[in-house]
Amino acid sequence: MVRRLLGLITSQSVRCFSLAALTLQCGGCLLKPEFERPEVLKDTSFRDGVSTQLSIANLMWWELFGDEKLKALIRTALSENRNLQIAMARIDEARATLGVVRPDQFPRVDISGAATRSDLADAVLPQIGPANDFSLLGRLGFEVDLWGRYASATEAARAELLASEEAYKAITLSLVAELATAYLQLLDIDRQIAIAERTLANRKKNTKLIGERFAGGYTAKIDLNQAQIQEQDAAAALVALRRARRLVENALSVLLGHVPHEISRAAPDTNPVSLSEVPPGAPADLLSRRPDVKAAEEVARAAVMRIGVARSTQFPSISLLGVIGLNSRQSTELFTSDGRTWSVGGNLLGPLIDLGKSWSRTEAAEAAAAQALKQYEGVVLQAVREVEDAMVSVRTYHEEHAVRVKQVQAAQSADVLSRRRYDDGVASYLEVLSTQESLFSAELARSNTMQRYLSAIVQLYKALGGGWQPEPRSETISR
Repeated sequence: MVRRLLGLITSQSVRCFSLAALTLQCGGCLLKPEFERPEVLKDTSFRDGVSTQLSIANLMWWELFGDEKLKALIRTALSENRNLQIAMARIDEARATLGVVRPDQFPRVDISGAATRSDLADAVLPQIGPANDFSLLGRLGFEVDLWGRYASATEAARAELLASEEAYKAITLSLVAELATAYLQLLDIDRQIAIAERTLANRKKNTKLIGERFAGGYTAKIDLNQAQIQEQDAAAALVALRRARRLVENALSVLLGHVPHEISRAAPDTNPVSLSEVPPGAPADLLSRRPDVKAAEEVARAAVMRIGVARSTQFPSISLLGVIGLNSRQSTELFTSDGRTWSVGGNLLGPLIDLGKSWSRTEAAEAAAAQALKQYEGVVLQAVREVEDAMVSVRTYHEEHAVRVKQVQAAQSADVLSRRRYDDGVASYLEVLSTQESLFSAELARSNTMQRYLSAIVQLYKALGGGWQPEPRSETISR
């Protein structure tokens, strides 16, 4: 039946319709805007480093991190993190939206069929009687995109799709960085717990020793009280650290997409970052590397394209209409040559008096585009700031850690000397307490600065837009 219907279509009418559509389409997109990326970065180097072609952002995350347990956690998070799955669903939504908008640029073909029987009142058409009407029609409709309305809408939807893809990459990069930072915090807490446990054990021995000396009348009770205070201080610090460990494990579990559970990890003194030098790269690389910057650019592009959509409403729309099919009062005559019917036409519809509605719509789109462009500039500036912050953090935490190492060495020496002075009766027990407290604080600070230094490297990797790509398959790695 379809072949028969196609054979009855008047080819001349189709050619006329197509020619008219093509002619009008050639003059289309007159009001479609052009997007120009704002120039924000003019400096050629960062304040805290010399720009080079090398950058740690050139490394993939599995090359940046040498800890196999951390790599396993990252793999799990990349496959099961809920925020990442939401971002992927948003990409699917944007892709489907583009599929809804893009076809508006092209002709639409519908088919309709009807069968009716009606009888008009004698007061209208007397003595006519009931009548049948059978139809099978193909309807062709096409709005000529003379002003670029649908082209602009399509490009806006395409830009939103690209923005959602870049947002997915940004979330992936943030996830890897956040998980690695939390992992480093967990190792730091493990180190501090080991320090606190060792300190608590030593202070228990001190309390026992001072208690024996007090019982023998060789020392004052205040020395015993001070020893007890220090012992309980270390015990309280240990409780707080164990609480912090559970909280970090809970946070890591959620990043993995799991309920809170114990996290498998390396030994506390492990350095998960397999990196000896930290080359920063060049500022201009941020525009092409950082996914959040690229997402902001696409959002701005979409906003600019919507100006074209709004402008087109100020002008008339031109539509071409065509109907080709079969129509008859008798079903037996529907598929005969006498049942053939067709029509070709067009219409024009535009605003005449809308009290400035279309102009206001354009102004609103222009204002929204201005906001999106400024937001893009703000994202770029924030990206540069994050790189600068991370670079100064890497440098200064590395320097601070070197200072903390020397501080611990001095505190250990002072602790040994103060004990000897106390045993020889040269110094009071308050001196011993002071040096022990300094040693405890110095060891905790040394561990903490190491964690902050490594975390700063991770943040620099993130700020530079480091490799977000999934890890190669295991068979590729094994080669």
